[in-house]
Amino acid sequence: FQPLLADPGTVFVVSSDFCHWGSRFRYCHTEGPPDLPIWRGIQTLDRMGMDAIETLDPTVFESYLKKTQNTICGRRPILLLLCAIERHLELGTSGEATLKFLDYSQSSQCVRRSDSSVSYGSASLTLG
Repeated sequence: FQPLLADPGTVFVVSSDFCHWGSRFRYCHTEGPPDLPIWRGIQTLDRMGMDAIETLDPTVFESYLKKTQNTICGRRPILLLLCAIERHLELGTSGEATLKFLDYSQSSQCVRRSDSSVSYGSASLTLG
């Protein structure tokens, strides 16, 4: 895996939904003040996860997952990528790494507890 990270011609695509929210997903956790609209609470929850991923520290993302139990489908591929980047940087193969989320959306904006939604995020990773 490391040689692929070191090769500037390699492109990785790691795809994942973020929060699957609603009773049909058995997950109704949100973050923020109680008067915050549900969809905003989901967005806050997901942004916390994206912030954790952007640190490039797998333990920060693992802590976030443990705390929130967010239903991110691609949590394992994301953790694998974070661990690979961490090891890559430890080996001194690359000067630095930056991961930045570029876009975020929700399939619907939940306003009632009976609503449901799936969130999506896209990010770019640069190794230099």
